[in-house]
Amino acid sequence: MSRLSVLDERGELTTEHVRLVASSVGVSLRTVWRWLEAVRDGRMGPAQRERFRITPELHARLVAWCGNAAALHRELVTEAERARAEGKEVPAVPSLATLHRAIRLDLNPGQRAALVGGERARRRHDVHLKRPRLWRNACWEGDHKHVPVEVLLDGELVFPWVTWFIDCATEAIPGAAITPHQPSRDAVLAALRIALSRDQEPTGPYGPIGGVPSLVRIDRGADFLSRTVTDALGHFAVPVHPLPPYRPDLKGSIENLNKCAQKMFFASLPRYTHAPTAELRPGRSSAQADGTPPLPFAVFVRLLLEWVTWWNTEHSSQALSGRTPLEAWRADPTPIEDVDRELLYRYTLADDGRMRTLTASGVRWQNRYYVGEWMHGDADAGTKVRIRYIPHHDHEIEVFDVAGGKYLGPAHLADAATPEQRRAHRRRKGAEKRRLVRALSAASEHTRTRYAAVTEAQHPERLEVLTTADAAAETATMRLSDAAEWALPDLIPPAAPPEHVRTPASLRTRCRPGEPADGPGAPDQGGAQ
Repeated sequence: MSRLSVLDERGELTTEHVRLVASSVGVSLRTVWRWLEAVRDGRMGPAQRERFRITPELHARLVAWCGNAAALHRELVTEAERARAEGKEVPAVPSLATLHRAIRLDLNPGQRAALVGGERARRRHDVHLKRPRLWRNACWEGDHKHVPVEVLLDGELVFPWVTWFIDCATEAIPGAAITPHQPSRDAVLAALRIALSRDQEPTGPYGPIGGVPSLVRIDRGADFLSRTVTDALGHFAVPVHPLPPYRPDLKGSIENLNKCAQKMFFASLPRYTHAPTAELRPGRSSAQADGTPPLPFAVFVRLLLEWVTWWNTEHSSQALSGRTPLEAWRADPTPIEDVDRELLYRYTLADDGRMRTLTASGVRWQNRYYVGEWMHGDADAGTKVRIRYIPHHDHEIEVFDVAGGKYLGPAHLADAATPEQRRAHRRRKGAEKRRLVRALSAASEHTRTRYAAVTEAQHPERLEVLTTADAAAETATMRLSDAAEWALPDLIPPAAPPEHVRTPASLRTRCRPGEPADGPGAPDQGGAQ
């Protein structure tokens, strides 16, 4: 229409121009002339009909009523009646159907959803960008997932949680940890320790998947943002990128994994709380209505790890061009950086931050003493040590030497040792005692001089004395061995080669003159071999 408007302004517009445009857009000639008439009037669209519209004031009042259009309509009717009773002129109040139609026309779906559900409901109607797919270990995403399944643990029904990481490029799961309660730093460190290591069995749930990522993307959970987790990744120079709150769209890979796990695995387990039911009594969940006995916690963990194996090795994804995560991982030529097992075990634990002294009672931490069987012989009282521990697991700690940073071993509570730990302590003590006895016995045998028994008042004769012949034989043996050690390889020249062997003149002059090495019976040059 802009071209027709220009021609119309210059006075060059003809019916042929209008007919050509009408034929191109598939409308009648009269319709194009009507469009031109609207452009002459300064209107570029269809004429707007006069109707009732939602003003900002009505929108705010509708938000106050949480989207209840009927309540807003009653309020408008009451205000209009009160104004008329006071003799004021007020416009007519639209009907409830007109108000509903205005809300539908003037507010988009996101705004209408926000009237009831707020900002979280409005975000469901947003359009999100998609992150570019990079290479393996370029970025990981981590999250907690509440499992809506009742499992049995020590006679009580609990809802487990799973903490896991996913590689954004290949959709592979490098590590996971399951807890029967709300997870904390220990679950994050346990899952991270498995994800960073790659020395599991090839048939295990993770296989060769793992290594050091270039970036870890998490939400703003207190456990993920704890100093323990940040320091553990900081030792390997892995930055942690915390995302804004209530933005699951920024970590779509892990959110998709959570949804897939719920639909593909959790929904098939007994005592699933989100299962639909035909009839449900008030106060009872769908899991309580399910008469199936709950799974033991250990069985649930085994089934979940089997599902992780299936996800990594058998589940194909359209985003990966029909490949499994393991196939996509192996097809990526990006080098993998592995972590030393000792460093991994050291830095994925919480650090006490203090230097402590090993005493006869063990290592003191939190007003309690911890002992380990390695303390008998590997470390002495007075050794300066540092401890690392798993958060909320105060029954055992890991001890490291301050001087060289060497890992000494685990230590458990001295007053809460199990029978096996007590037996290990006794065995270590006994081994150290026997080692000392053997050393003292060997020393006494080496330094002690034995004498023959006497029956008269005389000087006793020393026993085990070498004779002159024995001393001479031992001296000759030692002299020969010393000469063999100091002998040069070319001290005695080799024998001359046979005549039929062609030897360079430079080598023949270095051979020992005389009889050839093969003897007088050496074959001729053309004789039978």
